[in-house]
Parts: sequence; structure tokens; C-alpha cells
Amino acid sequence: MTEIKNSKPYDLEERTFQFARRVSVYVNGLPRTVSNVEQGKQLARSSGSVAANYIEANEALSRKDFLMRIKICRKEAKESRLWIRLSSPLPESEGEKDNLLSEALELTKIFGSIVEKSK
Repeated sequence: MTEIKNSKPYDLEERTFQFARRVSVYVNGLPRTVSNVEQGKQLARSSGSVAANYIEANEALSRKDFLMRIKICRKEAKESRLWIRLSSPLPESEGEKDNLLSEALELTKIFGSIVEKSK
């Protein structure tokens, strides 16, 4: 039997943490231009917020609280995608930019699916 291995963790808490960590490394490698500095700050905040709000969702006191936190995760993942798109990395970081864009989109879709299934 052939075993297919998914490289993405199913544990969303770990996945959102890794996303925030990768964004942090990416932001630290951006050229120090005025726009990159400001966009990098926003990107670091929004990606960290995805992870922090997912932890909060797991500790939610009610279903309504859970849904609100997941919606915030979705919103912050969308915002992270915007800031990644606006950033101007060095040519050698373009691959990581594409990977982060893909991960932000996947997280947005995952959180959107959770919201839809929780209604």
C-alpha cells in the first residue's frame, strides 16, 4: 500500500504558529525601504494575530465567541495576504513570498470553511 504524506500539519494551532514564524523571518529579510518597513510591521502584526486568535478560538467560552475568533482569523489571514503582496523582497526571497501567499490563502479558505460549517 502506498502512503501519501501531506507536508502540511493538520494541527491548525501549529500551522498558524509556523505561518507567523515564517512571516517573521521573511519580514526580517526584506530590504529596508520606507514601504517595506511599514508593510512589514503590518504583516508581522496580522500574521501573529492569525495564530493568537486561533488559540483564543480554541479556548472560547461559547459558540458565539468561537465563531467571532475564527472570523477574526479569516480576516487577519486575508490582511496578511495583502501585506505580503505589497512587499518587495529581494529576488532570492520571491519563492518564499509565493509560498506565504499560498499559505495565507489556504488559511483564509480553512477559516471560511469552519465558519460555514459552524452556522
